[in-house]
Amino acid sequence: MAENDPSQPQAPTLPTADLSVLPAGAQDPRLVSRRWLFFKAGLAINALVGIGLAIPIIRFLFASWRRDSSYESWISLGPIESFPAGQTRLAVFKNPFTRPLDGITDYVACYVRHVASNQFQVFAVNCAHLGCPVRWFPQSQLFMCPCHGGVYYADGSRASGPPERGLFTYDWKIVSGELEIFAGQMPTLSNSAKLVNISIGEGKSPCRG
Repeated sequence: MAENDPSQPQAPTLPTADLSVLPAGAQDPRLVSRRWLFFKAGLAINALVGIGLAIPIIRFLFASWRRDSSYESWISLGPIESFPAGQTRLAVFKNPFTRPLDGITDYVACYVRHVASNQFQVFAVNCAHLGCPVRWFPQSQLFMCPCHGGVYYADGSRASGPPERGLFTYDWKIVSGELEIFAGQMPTLSNSAKLVNISIGEGKSPCRG
């Protein structure tokens, strides 16, 4: 068979660059320069860093718009028979706002005081001074803070020490014979803040804890 048979299809010939027309000192356009490669790599790294920084900022900005139902949770502490009348007992509940890595820190302690028939007080375990966990001493009927000597009466009011107010309390209710508390947030002054009128010049202020 002839090598140049016109009846047979011929492979297309690719154009080749004429390097003879390049000006003196110019580089072959088919070659990638090191400067261009580093420039592109730098752009890619900066883009990845920018995305990594932008994600938490965007999540923070949009977090205030998203309402989390876990902050409005009523948690059961168990049947009311678990808290005898006239006694104060330590109770533990699982925080409704948790993450898989929280582990045992999911559980939060509180004190339940059964005042009378279907009348309770539920105290936060944290001292109102700097948040140290207080202990209940039934012999003296006092809550005492081991950190800085804060002392509270059985009803949670301040007895002595650095705290300027009594223990913080949870809202509670009885549902189907069980004691439930509003445990979506730690109780603070801001949870029950109210507008009050303060009379200037008088010795007493209505802003009391």
